[in-house]
Amino acid sequence: MNTLNKRYALLLLSFYLLTYILPLGARGLVVPDETRYGEIPREMIANGDWVVPHLNGLRYFEKPVLGYWVHAISILLFGENNFAVRLPSAMAVGLSALLIYIIVRRISYLENEDEGYMSVLSALIFLSCFEVFGVGNTAVLDSLFSFFVTASISAFYFASETSQGSAKENGFLMLSGLACGLAFLTKGFLAFAVPVLCLAPYLIWERRYADLLRMSWLPILIAVLVALPWSILIHLREPDFWRFFFWNEHVRRFMADNAQHKESFWFFFLVSPAMFMPWTFLIPAAATGMRKLISDSGIQGRFIRFSLCWLVMPFLFFSVSDGKLLTYILPCFPPFAILMAFGFSNIFKRKRKNVFQWGVAVTVIFFSLILLALMYVQLFGYQGFRPYGQPWKLIMFSNSLIVIIICCLWVFKDSKSFKKVMLIGLSPLLLFFIIHFLIPDLTVEKKVPGILLERNRQNLSHDTIIISDENTIRAVCWYLHRDDVYLLENGGELNYGLAYSDASGRLIGIKSAVGLIKRNRGKIILIARVKNVLRWQDQLPIPVFQDDSGPDGYVLWGY
Repeated sequence: MNTLNKRYALLLLSFYLLTYILPLGARGLVVPDETRYGEIPREMIANGDWVVPHLNGLRYFEKPVLGYWVHAISILLFGENNFAVRLPSAMAVGLSALLIYIIVRRISYLENEDEGYMSVLSALIFLSCFEVFGVGNTAVLDSLFSFFVTASISAFYFASETSQGSAKENGFLMLSGLACGLAFLTKGFLAFAVPVLCLAPYLIWERRYADLLRMSWLPILIAVLVALPWSILIHLREPDFWRFFFWNEHVRRFMADNAQHKESFWFFFLVSPAMFMPWTFLIPAAATGMRKLISDSGIQGRFIRFSLCWLVMPFLFFSVSDGKLLTYILPCFPPFAILMAFGFSNIFKRKRKNVFQWGVAVTVIFFSLILLALMYVQLFGYQGFRPYGQPWKLIMFSNSLIVIIICCLWVFKDSKSFKKVMLIGLSPLLLFFIIHFLIPDLTVEKKVPGILLERNRQNLSHDTIIISDENTIRAVCWYLHRDDVYLLENGGELNYGLAYSDASGRLIGIKSAVGLIKRNRGKIILIARVKNVLRWQDQLPIPVFQDDSGPDGYVLWGY
C-alpha cells in the first residue's frame, strides 16, 4: 500500500473512532433495548449463571446466549457503564467494515494509482450509512449478528473462488460455518436463513448446481458443532427453551397473524431511503455503473453478481415476513456499500460523472430542506413541539447539517473522482459525533429514565421494596442493581418467566400493591411511567416523597 493509500486508510480509521467509539458513553441508556442488553449480562455476572439468561431474576428466553456473553465480557473489562454496554455493537460494526475492506481489496487489486482505493471507499460507505451508525451506537444484538453473517457469507465467497476440494476451500468453508454457528448463538435460526438466501441464488446464477450440496455440508456441520454445546446445556437446564424460542421468536414474530411489529410488504422499501443516507440519491449513479459489470465473466463480474444476491434476497425475505423492524435489514448494508463503490468506480472510468453530480445536487437540496424544517420547528413549533430547550443544541445540529451541505458542494469543485466519494462519506462526521449530545429533550424525557434513577439511588437501601411497571423495569434493575422488583399490573415481555412457579407473587395487581405498601411503610418505592401512574393514582395511597423526570417521563414515589 503506497503512502497516499495509508493516509486514506488512517482517515477511515479516524472516522470510525470519532463516530463509533469516543462518544459511546455520552448519553444515557434508552429503554427498553439498551437497558435490557445491559441488565441480562449484569445478572449473569452477579449470579454466576452463564447458561440461562435472566431478567429481573426471571427466565428470559427471547434470544440465545452469545450476545449476552459478549456484553458481559465488555462489562467485566470496562465496568457497569454506558460505554461498556454499547461497545460490542460498535466493535461489530468496525469488524464488519474491516471484512468489507479485506474482501474488496482482494477483488479490486490492480496495479495502478487507484490501488487500494476501492476497499477504503467500500468501508467508508458502509460506516457512513445512517442505519449502520444508528444501530452501531446502540446496545442491541443486530450489529453483532450482522457481523457474524457478513463473516460467514464472505468466507463462503472466498471458498467459491478457490480450487475445488483444496485445503484452502475447506478452510474457508469451515470459517463460514464457524461464523454461522456464532450468528446462531446470537439471534437464532436466521443465522442459517440469511446466508442460504444469498449463497444458493448466487450458485444457481453461476450454474454451479453441484456446489449447492458439495459446498454446503461442511459449513453446516461446523455451525452445528459450534452451537451444540450450549444448545444441549440449555435443554438440560430448561427443557422448554427451544419450544418457546422457535415458536415465539421465529414463527410468531415473522409469520403469525399476530406477528410482532407487523407491517406491510412495502415497509422496508418506504423507510430504507432514509436508512441508506447520505447515499440514497446516488444509488441511480451507482446502478448505472454496475450495469455492465453484472455481465462481466471475470472475477469482478462474479463478485458483483454475488453482492447483488447478498443485497436483494435477504431484503425481499424480510419484506415478505409479517414482523418488521428497521434493524432486520442490517445484513444488507455490507453488499450495498460494496456495490455502490464498484458502481461509482465504473461511472468515473467511463467519464459519466454527470449522473453522480446530479445525485449530489439532490442530496444538497434534501439536507437543505431538513435544515430549514429543523429551524422552522424549533422557532415556531409544530403542534406545540420544539426539539430543544437549549439554543446551543439547535446551533450544533444546524452546523452539522451545514457541514454535510458544504462537503456535497465541495464535490462539484474537486476534479478527482475518489475524493468526490470520500467527501460524501466523510460529510456526516460532525453529525455522527455530536448527535449523542443532541438527543431531543422529549426523547430523553420519554426514553431515558436513568437520570431519575441515578438521582435517587443513594436514598435506597438493599431492603427497599421496589415496584415498577413493564416499561421501566429493565432500567430499574440495571441502575439499582436489583433482580427482585415487583411488576405492577402487566408483565409484558417477562410474562413467560412470570409463569414459572418460582416467580409466584412477582406480578401484582393494584390491590396487592396497596396491601404491600400498607405492610411495609417507610421502605416502598414505586417507579413507573407517568402515564401509568396517572391511571393508578386514585387507587394508590398518597406518597410521602415523589420525584419525576417530566410530564411525559417517569415518576418515583416513596411510601
